Amino acid sequence: MKLKRKDLILLTLLFPVILLQGKLHAQEPFFELQDLDNEWTTFADVKGEHLTVIDFWATWCQPCLRSLPELNSLYNEFKNKGVNFVGISIDGPRNQSKLKPFVQSMGIDYAILRDVNSEIMSEMGVTTVPTLLILDKEGEIVFYHEGYRPGDEKYIRMNIEENF
Repeated sequence: MKLKRKDLILLTLLFPVILLQGKLHAQEPFFELQDLDNEWTTFADVKGEHLTVIDFWATWCQPCLRSLPELNSLYNEFKNKGVNFVGISIDGPRNQSKLKPFVQSMGIDYAILRDVNSEIMSEMGVTTVPTLLILDKEGEIVFYHEGYRPGDEKYIRMNIEENF
């Protein structure tokens, strides 16, 4: 069977989506990144019992900086209820030495991982920061939110509670 050019283009565009769906449903971790102490961490290491909240952010992103304290509060509210949070910083190589002191100064209690080349961000179809994903215990994305404005934390809390 010979595929037409438009079919090949469609397959090329859909393959990452199909691949991502397979990764989200797989038993194996779908990412492995270094934390702030250069230790390798997988999705399985940070996965919550009921939900996992993943926040893609960067130190140069002003909305990200406003969202971090609010996400930290939500983390502390839900951490003992089977909901885990992980921040994935997309800061580039030049900002890596500043990242750990920055996170400490912000008082962030949840795990922060580094996606220096934005590979995981791209694999997950995320195109902007901040972007927050809530995944259920099967690894399916049940909530996707781009950007941050004051008050969004209420909407995020509501979605955590609805998907719990």
